[in-house]
Amino acid sequence: MPLLTGSRPQKPLLRSITDREPAHGNVGRMKHFRKLFLALLFVSLGSCSVAHSGSGSKHTLKVTASAYNSVKAQTHGNPAIGAWGDKLRPGMRVIAVSRDLIKMGLKHNTKVKIEGLPGYYMVKDKMHKRWKRKIDIYMGTDIKAARKWGKRKVKISW
Repeated sequence: MPLLTGSRPQKPLLRSITDREPAHGNVGRMKHFRKLFLALLFVSLGSCSVAHSGSGSKHTLKVTASAYNSVKAQTHGNPAIGAWGDKLRPGMRVIAVSRDLIKMGLKHNTKVKIEGLPGYYMVKDKMHKRWKRKIDIYMGTDIKAARKWGKRKVKISW
């Protein structure tokens, strides 16, 4: 096929990667897109709500609750020291939790509401790994109160 003089060479139908135009022309668009994306993300996260009871709790669970005292016969080591090293004193609203509950979010110093009891209790102790879905309510040195409580099924919220 003869070449015509004065005609422009035709552009190839496929361009190679190295033939691309510089990307700096799209930088402004990418910044705008990124800002728009982040704004939409923050707006959507801010409007999310967590389904929970009216008390402000995120989790509710039915567990077995017993009571314990800080007396040598019921503990290993110092009866006034919890498993995380917290000093326990009579009158404190404290619970010990089974290890499976720790994995569910009842970690050290979590504030817990126990159905049927006034106020909130703090997680300051943990139980032996053999227990599942169980809490122990700290009752200081009042053994009679702990025996009276016995063992019950209660609903807890945190």
